[in-house]
Amino acid sequence: MHELSLCEGILQILEEQSRTQCFIRVHRVCLEIGALASVEPEALRFNFDVVTHGTLAEGSRLEIVTVPAQAWCLPCGGKVSIRQYFDACPQCGSHQLQVIEGEELRIQQLEVE
Repeated sequence: MHELSLCEGILQILEEQSRTQCFIRVHRVCLEIGALASVEPEALRFNFDVVTHGTLAEGSRLEIVTVPAQAWCLPCGGKVSIRQYFDACPQCGSHQLQVIEGEELRIQQLEVE
């Protein structure tokens, strides 16, 4: 149920930005979520609606862009796609992979007034 606390954090960022950027309403929030971020999109959507009720983001549209997981294979030097942590390199079979994409959770775009 950490999606609730994630939504509370997103709302806090929106409120802080509304003060510094001088907007009064949020119409759309676009999030980038990495495939390895351990976030359930439907739970995030539900909690976003709950958390934003009565705020500057009430009724706003939440869009989620999933970022595929990518890793760097240390032995073969390849940039490879992975589905989960501890996957083997599809090129050489090594498990010495360093994740380079897929763990992010960030606000990509806002539509405000």
